[in-house]
Amino acid sequence: MKNIGASVSEVLTQGKKEQAEEEEYRQMENEMIFCLKEAPEYQISAVAEWAENSRGDIVVEADTYFRHILTGSRCESVWGCLTGWSEPGEGQEKWETLCERIEKLDGLEEIICDEKRYEV
Repeated sequence: MKNIGASVSEVLTQGKKEQAEEEEYRQMENEMIFCLKEAPEYQISAVAEWAENSRGDIVVEADTYFRHILTGSRCESVWGCLTGWSEPGEGQEKWETLCERIEKLDGLEEIICDEKRYEV
């Protein structure tokens, strides 16, 4: 009798594994913008990409990154958005202030995944 119970358990476990492997996933993406409260024209874009199953459970963790101000290329850090580009005077200070504020945010990944626009 124990052998039959073990066999049924193994079959059920295998069935759950196969169901999980067959489950379809949806690729999700959120693109959002950080901007300065006092100067909203200073903006940096960020993107989050992840995958969810049909129940809305996250099955592939979020990959977050920023877009370069001029080229739109992928930047792993917010400071990378300023690489190779500068705006003289007060403009440069505002870009740096924006980067500093973004860098100091708690829950940055969640903000990038959930928001469309975020003032700092």
